[in-house]
Amino acid sequence: MWQNIQRRIYMLENIIEPLLIWYEKNHRKLPWREKRDPYEIWVSEIMLQQTRVEAVKPYFERFLRELPTVKDLAECPQEKLLKLWEGLGYYNRVKNMQKAAQILCEQYGGILPADFRALLSLPGIGSYTAGAIASIAYEIPVPAVDGNVLRVLARIRMDDGDIMKQSVRTRVEKELLAIMPAGRSGAFNQALMELGALVCVPNGVPLCEKCPLRELCKARKSGTIESYPVKEKKGKRRIEDRTVFLILDGRHVAVRKRPERGLLAGLYEFPNEKGWLTEEEALAFVERRGLMPLQILPLPGAKHIFSHVEWHMTGYLIKIAEPEETADRELLFVGTEEAQERYPVPAAFSYYAGYMNLRLGQEKYQDKK
Repeated sequence: MWQNIQRRIYMLENIIEPLLIWYEKNHRKLPWREKRDPYEIWVSEIMLQQTRVEAVKPYFERFLRELPTVKDLAECPQEKLLKLWEGLGYYNRVKNMQKAAQILCEQYGGILPADFRALLSLPGIGSYTAGAIASIAYEIPVPAVDGNVLRVLARIRMDDGDIMKQSVRTRVEKELLAIMPAGRSGAFNQALMELGALVCVPNGVPLCEKCPLRELCKARKSGTIESYPVKEKKGKRRIEDRTVFLILDGRHVAVRKRPERGLLAGLYEFPNEKGWLTEEEALAFVERRGLMPLQILPLPGAKHIFSHVEWHMTGYLIKIAEPEETADRELLFVGTEEAQERYPVPAAFSYYAGYMNLRLGQEKYQDKK
């Protein structure tokens, strides 16, 4: 067993120099790489979880413009914070960032500490994010192991460990920790991630001819690249049918705030119900809220995929008479411009938002370029 560990570590030592040379010549110019600012690195790493680089760039720049310091993040009103995040999804990420920012202000003077363990103790920061901040900002020799890194190392070593298992990730972290190059840990971690993003890609055919590690790669030599990494298949997502209501009071549309816990917690949404409702049921839904429907128009179906559930939606546009005082207080009637600027509405409703000329997330900035 000890000999196997030694062999694994020895192979990793051999990738350091060719990988760093390749990275120096081929790395992408990204806004969060311009400075080695720990706050900017933190923001970028949280945004990049489950989100493509090109999609993150405008969000990152806008977020830093609005909240340039940890203190600004800590003190930001939650609705504004969620609005800045609108369209990125996984909203708990930014909620945890704010909790962490508040702790940083209370305990560290608003500065991310140059301490891997201290970073790891903050809400929403796991071993990967702590490793990225510590190594890139402070050159602390710790690994930052994400899916790209696991894929690259699985292929070059023909490692058949299931990368979905925490035990495999922990083993890889320990192996990398043993060979982190002094003074170059940040570049090394970024090089591994960059190689996985640009060359040793997850989908499609890897660009082996461009890989600086091709002569060391066991999977390439054996013709088994497509067999790695080993990854347990995810279970099927639960399907949930929903009916979405665009309830119009003249130029205003009804929105409501979701509960503070659960899916899309604390965000705003168009009123909706589980199941696909008939026109009669849709009218009854409106009437139960003390509203008088004047006209109803069926809308086409739409689908939105979350990590564990899919919403299969149908919708109705319902025009109503001016609400009376007895109408449901849960509903807010807002103009399109007000909704666009103030109320964070998740991308799950983007198809139906289009009927109101309401642009969500990055869409609302397209004409401002």
